[in-house]
Amino acid sequence: MFENHTFPINHWSEDDRPREKLMGKGKLALSDAELIAILIGSGSRNETAVSLSKRMLSASGNNLNNLAKLSLNQLMAFKGIGQAKAVTIVAALELGRRRREAEAANIVKIKSSQSVFDLMQPVIGELPHEEFWVLYLNNANKIVFKWQLSKGGLTGTVVDVRMAFKPAFEHGATGVILCHNHPSGTLTPSDADRQITRKLKLAGENLDIKVLDHLIITEKNYFSFADEGIL
Repeated sequence: MFENHTFPINHWSEDDRPREKLMGKGKLALSDAELIAILIGSGSRNETAVSLSKRMLSASGNNLNNLAKLSLNQLMAFKGIGQAKAVTIVAALELGRRRREAEAANIVKIKSSQSVFDLMQPVIGELPHEEFWVLYLNNANKIVFKWQLSKGGLTGTVVDVRMAFKPAFEHGATGVILCHNHPSGTLTPSDADRQITRKLKLAGENLDIKVLDHLIITEKNYFSFADEGIL
Protein backbone atom coordinates (compact mmCIF):
# COMPACT_ATOMS: atom_id res chain seq x y z
CA MET A 1 0.00 0.00 0.00
CA PHE A 2 1.09 3.60 -0.52
CA GLU A 3 1.21 6.14 2.27
CA ASN A 4 0.56 9.76 1.45
CA HIS A 5 -0.46 12.86 3.32
CA THR A 6 -4.09 12.80 2.15
CA PHE A 7 -4.90 9.13 2.77
CA PRO A 8 -6.35 8.84 6.33
CA ILE A 9 -5.40 5.89 8.54
CA ASN A 10 -9.02 4.72 8.72
CA HIS A 11 -8.87 4.11 4.96
CA TRP A 12 -5.77 1.95 5.24
CA SER A 13 -5.78 -1.82 5.12
CA GLU A 14 -6.56 -3.11 8.63
CA ASP A 15 -3.14 -4.76 8.84
CA ASP A 16 -1.50 -1.37 8.28
CA ARG A 17 -3.35 0.51 11.02
CA PRO A 18 -1.15 0.87 14.14
CA ARG A 19 -3.79 -0.15 16.71
CA GLU A 20 -5.00 -3.12 14.69
CA LYS A 21 -1.41 -4.07 13.91
CA LEU A 22 -0.55 -4.11 17.63
CA MET A 23 -3.57 -6.23 18.49
CA GLY A 24 -3.03 -8.64 15.62
CA LYS A 25 0.75 -8.92 15.47
CA GLY A 26 1.96 -7.74 18.89
CA LYS A 27 3.84 -4.66 20.07
CA LEU A 28 7.20 -5.73 18.64
CA ALA A 29 5.80 -5.55 15.11
CA LEU A 30 5.32 -1.79 15.35
CA SER A 31 7.89 0.85 14.49
CA ASP A 32 8.62 3.74 16.86
CA ALA A 33 6.54 6.02 14.65
CA GLU A 34 3.58 3.65 14.76
CA LEU A 35 3.73 3.44 18.55
CA ILE A 36 3.81 7.23 18.82
CA ALA A 37 0.92 7.42 16.35
CA ILE A 38 -1.16 5.32 18.75
CA LEU A 39 -0.37 7.82 21.51
CA ILE A 40 -1.40 10.89 19.55
CA GLY A 41 -4.46 9.19 18.08
CA SER A 42 -4.87 11.29 14.96
CA GLY A 43 -2.97 13.54 12.63
CA SER A 44 -4.50 16.37 10.67
CA ARG A 45 -6.56 16.70 7.50
CA ASN A 46 -3.36 16.77 5.46
CA GLU A 47 -1.18 14.36 7.43
CA THR A 48 -1.66 10.96 9.05
CA ALA A 49 -0.66 10.31 12.65
CA VAL A 50 2.10 7.99 11.43
CA SER A 51 3.49 10.60 9.06
CA LEU A 52 3.41 13.22 11.82
CA SER A 53 5.19 10.81 14.17
CA LYS A 54 7.86 10.12 11.56
CA ARG A 55 8.37 13.86 11.14
CA MET A 56 8.88 14.34 14.89
CA LEU A 57 11.28 11.43 15.07
CA SER A 58 13.24 12.68 12.07
CA ALA A 59 13.61 16.09 13.73
CA SER A 60 14.95 14.26 16.83
CA GLY A 61 17.54 12.31 14.87
CA ASN A 62 15.31 9.23 14.90
CA ASN A 63 16.27 8.84 18.53
CA LEU A 64 13.63 8.33 21.24
CA ASN A 65 15.98 9.66 23.91
CA ASN A 66 16.27 12.94 22.01
CA LEU A 67 12.50 13.07 21.58
CA ALA A 68 12.07 12.53 25.33
CA LYS A 69 14.16 15.63 26.02
CA LEU A 70 11.78 17.93 24.18
CA SER A 71 9.62 20.20 26.31
CA LEU A 72 5.88 20.58 25.91
CA ASN A 73 6.37 23.82 23.98
CA GLN A 74 8.93 22.21 21.68
CA LEU A 75 6.56 19.34 20.91
CA MET A 76 3.69 21.74 20.32
CA ALA A 77 5.82 23.52 17.72
CA PHE A 78 5.13 20.58 15.40
CA LYS A 79 2.05 21.29 13.31
CA GLY A 80 -0.66 18.85 14.41
CA ILE A 81 0.58 18.51 18.01
CA GLY A 82 -1.56 20.36 20.52
CA GLN A 83 -1.20 20.51 24.27
CA ALA A 84 -3.10 17.25 24.95
CA LYS A 85 -1.02 15.27 22.45
CA ALA A 86 2.22 16.80 23.74
CA VAL A 87 1.31 15.90 27.33
CA THR A 88 0.52 12.32 26.26
CA ILE A 89 3.91 11.94 24.53
CA VAL A 90 5.83 13.39 27.50
CA ALA A 91 3.94 11.15 29.95
CA ALA A 92 4.55 7.99 27.90
CA LEU A 93 8.27 8.64 27.47
CA GLU A 94 8.62 9.49 31.17
CA LEU A 95 6.96 6.18 32.05
CA GLY A 96 9.55 4.44 29.91
CA ARG A 97 12.36 6.22 31.75
CA ARG A 98 10.86 5.34 35.13
CA ARG A 99 10.53 1.71 34.08
CA ARG A 100 14.27 1.60 33.31
CA GLU A 101 14.97 3.27 36.63
CA ALA A 102 12.81 0.72 38.46
CA GLU A 103 14.61 -2.14 36.74
CA ALA A 104 17.97 -0.65 37.68
CA ALA A 105 16.84 -0.26 41.29
CA ASN A 106 16.78 -4.05 41.57
CA ILE A 107 20.58 -3.93 41.52
CA VAL A 108 21.46 -4.01 45.19
CA LYS A 109 25.00 -5.35 45.04
CA ILE A 110 27.68 -3.50 43.12
CA LYS A 111 29.90 -5.93 41.23
CA SER A 112 31.54 -3.57 38.74
CA SER A 113 31.52 -0.07 37.34
CA GLN A 114 29.03 -1.31 34.73
CA SER A 115 26.51 -2.12 37.46
CA VAL A 116 26.88 1.43 38.80
CA PHE A 117 26.26 2.81 35.31
CA ASP A 118 23.20 0.57 34.87
CA LEU A 119 21.83 1.89 38.14
CA MET A 120 22.56 5.58 37.69
CA GLN A 121 22.21 6.20 33.96
CA PRO A 122 18.39 6.32 34.13
CA VAL A 123 18.70 8.77 37.03
CA ILE A 124 21.26 11.29 35.72
CA GLY A 125 22.44 10.17 32.28
CA GLU A 126 20.00 12.29 30.28
CA LEU A 127 19.70 15.39 32.44
CA PRO A 128 20.39 18.85 30.95
CA HIS A 129 22.22 19.90 34.14
CA GLU A 130 24.87 18.36 36.39
CA GLU A 131 24.02 16.37 39.50
CA PHE A 132 26.44 14.78 41.96
CA TRP A 133 25.29 11.57 43.68
CA VAL A 134 26.86 9.31 46.29
CA LEU A 135 26.17 5.60 46.68
CA TYR A 136 26.77 4.22 50.18
CA LEU A 137 27.83 0.58 50.46
CA ASN A 138 28.28 -1.90 53.28
CA ASN A 139 31.04 -4.51 53.62
CA ALA A 140 29.23 -6.81 51.17
CA ASN A 141 29.22 -4.05 48.52
CA LYS A 142 25.44 -3.76 48.81
CA ILE A 143 23.90 -0.32 48.50
CA VAL A 144 22.42 0.83 51.79
CA PHE A 145 21.59 4.36 50.64
CA LYS A 146 21.94 6.64 47.62
CA TRP A 147 21.76 10.40 47.77
CA GLN A 148 21.87 13.46 45.54
CA LEU A 149 24.61 15.50 47.14
CA SER A 150 24.28 18.52 44.88
CA LYS A 151 22.64 19.87 41.75
CA GLY A 152 24.18 22.44 39.48
CA GLY A 153 24.11 23.95 36.04
CA LEU A 154 25.32 22.91 32.62
CA THR A 155 28.99 22.85 33.51
CA GLY A 156 29.34 22.03 37.18
CA THR A 157 28.06 21.54 40.68
CA VAL A 158 29.38 22.39 44.15
CA VAL A 159 30.30 19.44 46.37
CA ASP A 160 30.39 19.74 50.17
CA VAL A 161 32.90 17.16 51.45
CA ARG A 162 31.48 17.12 54.98
CA MET A 163 27.94 16.50 53.77
CA ALA A 164 29.15 13.69 51.50
CA PHE A 165 30.17 11.51 54.43
CA LYS A 166 27.42 12.33 56.92
CA PRO A 167 24.98 9.69 55.53
CA ALA A 168 27.74 7.07 55.69
CA PHE A 169 27.65 7.17 59.48
CA GLU A 170 23.86 7.30 59.57
CA HIS A 171 23.57 4.16 57.41
CA GLY A 172 26.63 2.25 58.58
CA ALA A 173 28.37 2.42 55.22
CA THR A 174 32.01 1.43 54.89
CA GLY A 175 32.51 2.58 51.31
CA VAL A 176 31.15 5.13 48.87
CA ILE A 177 30.94 5.47 45.10
CA LEU A 178 30.80 8.95 43.62
CA CYS A 179 28.75 9.64 40.50
CA HIS A 180 28.06 12.72 38.44
CA ASN A 181 26.91 13.39 34.92
CA HIS A 182 28.31 15.46 32.08
CA PRO A 183 25.40 16.94 30.07
CA SER A 184 27.90 17.84 27.33
CA GLY A 185 28.45 14.14 26.67
CA THR A 186 32.21 14.29 27.19
CA LEU A 187 33.74 11.53 29.29
CA THR A 188 37.04 13.28 29.99
CA PRO A 189 37.33 14.23 33.67
CA SER A 190 37.98 17.92 34.23
CA ASP A 191 40.60 19.28 36.61
CA ALA A 192 37.75 20.03 39.03
CA ASP A 193 36.58 16.40 38.78
CA ARG A 194 40.06 15.13 39.62
CA GLN A 195 40.45 17.63 42.45
CA ILE A 196 37.17 16.77 44.19
CA THR A 197 37.93 13.05 43.79
CA ARG A 198 41.28 13.47 45.55
CA LYS A 199 39.69 15.63 48.23
CA LEU A 200 36.92 13.11 48.95
CA LYS A 201 39.32 10.17 48.88
CA LEU A 202 41.60 11.85 51.44
CA ALA A 203 38.64 12.74 53.66
CA GLY A 204 37.38 9.16 53.43
CA GLU A 205 40.74 7.76 54.47
CA ASN A 206 40.70 9.97 57.55
CA LEU A 207 37.19 8.71 58.40
CA ASP A 208 37.95 5.07 57.57
CA ILE A 209 35.39 5.13 54.73
CA LYS A 210 36.80 4.05 51.39
CA VAL A 211 36.05 5.89 48.17
CA LEU A 212 35.68 2.90 45.85
CA ASP A 213 35.14 4.70 42.56
CA HIS A 214 34.02 7.88 40.85
CA LEU A 215 31.96 7.59 37.68
CA ILE A 216 31.30 10.28 35.09
CA ILE A 217 28.05 9.30 33.39
CA THR A 218 26.65 10.41 30.05
CA GLU A 219 23.63 9.30 28.07
CA LYS A 220 25.33 6.28 26.53
CA ASN A 221 28.62 5.66 28.32
CA TYR A 222 30.70 6.26 31.43
CA PHE A 223 34.20 6.90 32.73
CA SER A 224 35.42 5.07 35.84
CA PHE A 225 38.31 6.51 37.86
CA ALA A 226 38.93 3.09 39.39
CA ASP A 227 38.93 1.24 36.05
CA GLU A 228 41.39 3.78 34.65
CA GLY A 229 43.66 3.45 37.67
CA ILE A 230 43.55 7.12 38.62
CA LEU A 231 41.52 6.93 41.84
